[in-house]
Amino acid sequence: MQRTVLIVEDEAILREIMKDYLVNEGYAVLEAGDGKEALIQFKENEVHLVILDIMLPELDGWSVCRRIRKESNVPIIMLTARADEDDTLLGFELGVDDYVTKPYSPAILLARAKRLIDSRSSSPVMRNEDTLTKNGIHVHFPSRTVTVNGENIGLTHTEFEILTYLMRNPGIIITREQLITKIWGYEFVGDERTINSHIRNLRQKLGDKAICIATVVRSGYKFEG
Repeated sequence: MQRTVLIVEDEAILREIMKDYLVNEGYAVLEAGDGKEALIQFKENEVHLVILDIMLPELDGWSVCRRIRKESNVPIIMLTARADEDDTLLGFELGVDDYVTKPYSPAILLARAKRLIDSRSSSPVMRNEDTLTKNGIHVHFPSRTVTVNGENIGLTHTEFEILTYLMRNPGIIITREQLITKIWGYEFVGDERTINSHIRNLRQKLGDKAICIATVVRSGYKFEG
């Protein structure tokens, strides 16, 4: 199945460069030059990844991200011309999966896009298991769905990866550095507070099961029974 990427960037030259790299890798590409057009394209098409600039006409990237997250957990890569930690943290709190700071290498952007798309389109090999259940939290890996007490909860790519990594290692302290390495696996944009933002979002979605994710002061997190 061909995967579709929505590029939201007001600079036509940058859109064309990104499009060429993605098309050469076999992806279908949709384009939008402003925030309103991005939402129209997203609603009218099946999109597997959004590459989203912050500074856009009509609606900025933050607003587009908020509206997408109300209805979808599609992976989002945010593009920013400012290496501002507060901006980065805000993006992760809104459910952004990755950040790329301008100017960037198109090859690096492509690698990050492929990582997010491929991780959602293939099921992991995990002791020959398709499912994992602990303390009322049930994970189905082929569909990347999570249910809590029988009710489906929508997790972003990053939230899913954090939860399943902790669940696979119950009772073991997992440091923030380990989570960053596991999830992004390369030089990371941001600091440890990024993980804190994702954990906070994850706990909110887990409801009464949030207690299963314990904070170990000055160390990290662990999944408790």
